[in-house]
Amino acid sequence: MAQDARLMDGSALARGIVEQAARRAADLTERTGTAPCLATVLVGDDPASVTYVRMKRNRCAKAGIVSRHVALPAATTTAELVDTLTALSDDAGVHGILLQHPAGPHIDERAAFEAIAPEKDVDGVTGHSFAAMSFGLDGFASCTPGGILRLLDHYDVDLAGKHAVVVGRSAILGKPVGMLLLGRNATVTYCHSRTTGLASVTREADVLIAAVGRPRFLGGAHIKPGAVVVDAGSNPGHVGDVDFDAARTRAALITPVPGGVGPMTIATLLTQTVDAATAQLNAG
Repeated sequence: MAQDARLMDGSALARGIVEQAARRAADLTERTGTAPCLATVLVGDDPASVTYVRMKRNRCAKAGIVSRHVALPAATTTAELVDTLTALSDDAGVHGILLQHPAGPHIDERAAFEAIAPEKDVDGVTGHSFAAMSFGLDGFASCTPGGILRLLDHYDVDLAGKHAVVVGRSAILGKPVGMLLLGRNATVTYCHSRTTGLASVTREADVLIAAVGRPRFLGGAHIKPGAVVVDAGSNPGHVGDVDFDAARTRAALITPVPGGVGPMTIATLLTQTVDAATAQLNAG
């Protein structure tokens, strides 16, 4: 009889990480007289994005991080958004910048991301941050990939020599998580929705990262028995990219949705905001 996989509890781990960030933020504020400040930028009023930003700002408040919110109309142009992000990058009172994405189909998101100063790119979305992740240099990790690595570490998943398959190739999730895994000496294969014979590839994965953005895209037939399955999907109805019920009877470790990767993303964001403030205030 198949045994259910052990759950990787991101919520519990994230609580500890956020508590540590809060202690560091309080210490920084006491020593410098300045609290870490995260600026959140939202274009339009997409309900899901509004909810995400509100949640991040609430978590900031609980961690002693000042949150400055910039709400822009849906008709904002790329040039106007770039100007806003440039101004925040130049503002010494802001230590980290988060552009909530997607920003809208009419926005050149890459141009917008690149307007964020690297030292304030606490969401890890710039080309500078991607290069740092790829070459193992100092810099900020993309928050979801960074959170995934923390989660794997917490559950003692040894990545060296393992075959890691990443299903998804987005610039802020799929591509960077592959670079971070490669940096841990995993052998990395990238797949996506157009990969031919996808199941034959994913069934070879010791570690499977689902980041394709399609609900229940990966089922039990995609999973090697005993694999570690990380579901980074976030689809309407709190559904991941993995068919959880089918996958948990084959995997050894699996993240739930919600309660797996999501909380780790926010915990990483808060930690990196405190890191950024500490560096900018020369308080390290």
